[in-house]
Amino acid sequence: MIKAEPRTILSFLHNHFDVVRDLFEYQSQDGVITREVFDMVCNRHGQNMKNRIREYRVVRTVGSDFEMRDVYFKLMEFLLFEFKPLLPETIEKYKSSITELYLKIRKGEQTDRDILLERIKNLSQQVREFVDLVERNAFRLLNETRDLKSNIDRVEYREKVHKASFWIEYYILPLNKILDVNHSESVANRVVEISEYANRRRLDFGDEGARIEFEKLYVQLIQTNQDLLRQSRILTNELLPLLERIRTESLILTGFIEFLRNPYRMETPPLLKGSRTMAYSKDMLFKVREFFEQFQQPDVVYLEDGVSDFDKWIFDRDYFLGQLRNQMPVNDFFGWCVKMLNKDFDHIDTEKFFALTGLLFDEDLSIEFPKKNERVTISTTTSRISVPKLKVEPALKL
Repeated sequence: MIKAEPRTILSFLHNHFDVVRDLFEYQSQDGVITREVFDMVCNRHGQNMKNRIREYRVVRTVGSDFEMRDVYFKLMEFLLFEFKPLLPETIEKYKSSITELYLKIRKGEQTDRDILLERIKNLSQQVREFVDLVERNAFRLLNETRDLKSNIDRVEYREKVHKASFWIEYYILPLNKILDVNHSESVANRVVEISEYANRRRLDFGDEGARIEFEKLYVQLIQTNQDLLRQSRILTNELLPLLERIRTESLILTGFIEFLRNPYRMETPPLLKGSRTMAYSKDMLFKVREFFEQFQQPDVVYLEDGVSDFDKWIFDRDYFLGQLRNQMPVNDFFGWCVKMLNKDFDHIDTEKFFALTGLLFDEDLSIEFPKKNERVTISTTTSRISVPKLKVEPALKL
């Protein structure tokens, strides 16, 4: 039993935190604090340190050695976040304690009231400890996996494969099974069953004090279900894919390293000759410099208005149609077109000739085709056109 005041113990932990941390680190590494290590740590911080550590019951003797008491060890684990992941078997033991208390509560509902209230509180404590261990395990496994992925300690690929496979087989998959609500034997499934029972009893139980405790238990279990679901998602969505990626990548690299150690052990397929290319030309710098240098000295540019030489003839349909009507009947329409163009031009342009021939489509004209195969050859600047000899007259109006 500790005789010192609580404030005195807290003051000791505050002023001599390094001593307790050193003892915690040695026990975390070796599982026990040897007498030599204990004497060395205490002498480093003062002669009277041994008596004060024993007085405040920081350690206890284990044969000729020492170990920290659980309350101090767990406190340092929490403060330093330096706890190791526990095997799922250690966490699964809570299923037995939680189930046993649950069954005793159901059987002893109408017995001693104080015993019932105490069992409800103990059940709440067991659930709280279970959730705490699950969260610590998931957090620690996630940190360990990220460190393994980044390979801070320069672990060989073969060892990374073994570690990833070991964590998946002995930690991740069993822990995921514990948190699987749909699995009938999981702890999470049992927590859901207890929460349903607590929900009924908080509403219809006869004793008011018991209803209050059932109410507290129900609220706690609802939050517990949410916490377990979140941890299950971490395991499924983060840890498992990360470890599988480590295992796959490491297996490929490990196999290639083994091949390089003995490349002539088996015949390999022909490989392409390696070559190094660049995304840009080697003389790109000079080409870019040449491109910009041409704009440093601008050339003198002169602008002048030039007179474009082109034919400004515009086909006047009404004029030529009037000329055609005045001269009808015309026995050779295409010959008439040539005569009209020769009045203004020395040479007949093909486009102008075809523009005049468009007069044939006028509705007021009557076209008569020759009885014999009489044809006329028209020579233009670009073509020789053979056309029939058409007779054009005014159309008869009914």
